[in-house]
Amino acid sequence: MHTEYHKHYSSYLGRDMEYKVYGHAGKALIAFPTMHGNFWQWEDLGMINALQGFINDGRIQVFTGDGIDGETVKSGNWDKLASIHRYDQYMNYMQKELLPRVLETSNRVNNESDAKAWTTGASMGAMHAANFFFHNPWQVDGIIAMSGAYAMRHFFGDYLPDDIYRWSPLDYLHGSFIDNRWQELQKARIVFVCGQGAWEEPGITDTKLMGEVLAERDIPAWIDLWGYDVEHDWPQWQKQLPYVLSKIL
Repeated sequence: MHTEYHKHYSSYLGRDMEYKVYGHAGKALIAFPTMHGNFWQWEDLGMINALQGFINDGRIQVFTGDGIDGETVKSGNWDKLASIHRYDQYMNYMQKELLPRVLETSNRVNNESDAKAWTTGASMGAMHAANFFFHNPWQVDGIIAMSGAYAMRHFFGDYLPDDIYRWSPLDYLHGSFIDNRWQELQKARIVFVCGQGAWEEPGITDTKLMGEVLAERDIPAWIDLWGYDVEHDWPQWQKQLPYVLSKIL
């Protein structure tokens, strides 16, 4: 398997950020880590191994990035606006610094000129993947989110000023946020997956709500609820992601 390691200074975050690339060609898949995870997590916890057939066949190229949850949604800072502003900087890094590198690589290895990426993630990574996808559907035309919670109230309570609202999918999808994104979202591949076993709440409720709001906005999505024996853990995500990819690639 072809792999690459990269480290770059982020002007938005004021620190070095790392990412790793797995594969030589295929659809670019940007993978967000779970809570407090970093770029190596997907490899160390078996997700890359679970995807190796798709990677080695040149069907996907996986880009695993760093997270900074300890500075944002789980910072513990009494100043919630400071925490969400740091989240805004993180998303700016992802959009304006990492994404261009991902798309440049994807264009080069696939002999294309207009490559787009998909996002994916589990648990906290699913929230990040959703925010990044919904904010950037012109360059990110698909998402596979697993076992996520999709409202910022889980991290900031009922305090919902505009700064937090704009990063809370189950809130902003009801409003005018998607009006100028609607055509792009209608064409996208959108998949939200969640088990119904141990530790999957609030993911079960939020996944169902995500299906409802997308249906209300006439945005096609596959909402896939797995069984009551499917718990919130890596062995299940290692089954879910290859299964979904086998259906939509």
